[in-house]
Amino acid sequence: MDRYVASETRYANSKIMYRRCGNSGVLLPKISLGLWHNFGACDPFERSRDILRCAFDNGITHFDLANNYGPPYGTAEETFGKIMKSDFAPYRDEMFICTKAGYDMWPGPYGNWGSRKYLIASLDQSLRRMGLDYVDLFYSHRYDPDTPLDETLQAIVDIVRSGKALYAGISRWPLDALIYAHEYLSSRDVPLLIYQGRLNLIDRAPQEEGILDYCKKNGIGFISFSPLAQGLLTDRYLKEIPSDSRMSRGRTLTSDKLTPELLSYLQQLKDIAKSRNESMAQTAISWLLTQEGVTSALIGASSTDQLLTNIKSIYSQPLTEEQNKKLR
Repeated sequence: MDRYVASETRYANSKIMYRRCGNSGVLLPKISLGLWHNFGACDPFERSRDILRCAFDNGITHFDLANNYGPPYGTAEETFGKIMKSDFAPYRDEMFICTKAGYDMWPGPYGNWGSRKYLIASLDQSLRRMGLDYVDLFYSHRYDPDTPLDETLQAIVDIVRSGKALYAGISRWPLDALIYAHEYLSSRDVPLLIYQGRLNLIDRAPQEEGILDYCKKNGIGFISFSPLAQGLLTDRYLKEIPSDSRMSRGRTLTSDKLTPELLSYLQQLKDIAKSRNESMAQTAISWLLTQEGVTSALIGASSTDQLLTNIKSIYSQPLTEEQNKKLR
């Protein structure tokens, strides 16, 4: 295996690349890399390593994982851990690494949701898989309607105080629970650093529900997962459903999403992107990064070419008023 040396120009565009996360001291890249897909044990290791190297060489310092990313579960963290050991160990302090727990991970009553037992055990397992002493950010991956919020949040407080995570985050919590979490954590001197939610041209729920506005007003960062709606906001599905696509597998994206109305909207996006000399993905990410309160767009990547193309979004001009009107 060839020895990796990070590019000397990885921070050449730092004034453009990074954005302050809420009221914190943390700067996150406008484009962050998520390892939900393409980094599991069933994926080619060399490709996964090439994508991670390419990301870091181009200024992406934030890597987003979760205990159940793979597949199989846990193997994205294992892949990242191998690459951390072989390539990234000298650069650990330049990286902002996060993981999460909240979805099913192991059998039985203690491997899911938001109990103290599950969250702490899961983080310990994640650290072992990645070969790390700590993560920079630990998330509650989803709101648990049955576990008392105080139990979930106190577990996060204790995780941060133990040094196993430097910052706290929550993902996909409803607004009332977000408000409670913010107040609970702030009162215990463990500020809520960031909220992770789905925001893109098709799904604007965090804006409509007041979540993004609350984060902006209270100094909480916001990062959007699925900024391309799992590939819908690309030209991938304009003509047919590719045989190797997520939609063809029908697990997280189903064909009933491709309504005539959506296809018409996607064609509108394609026309606007073409007028801007951009791909549909670049225009969609550019839109997202101009929404007030957004810190970063969390993208996936199946190749270095795809990653490099989408990184170019940080240099895009804001959409015109007319273009925004067409995409409402």
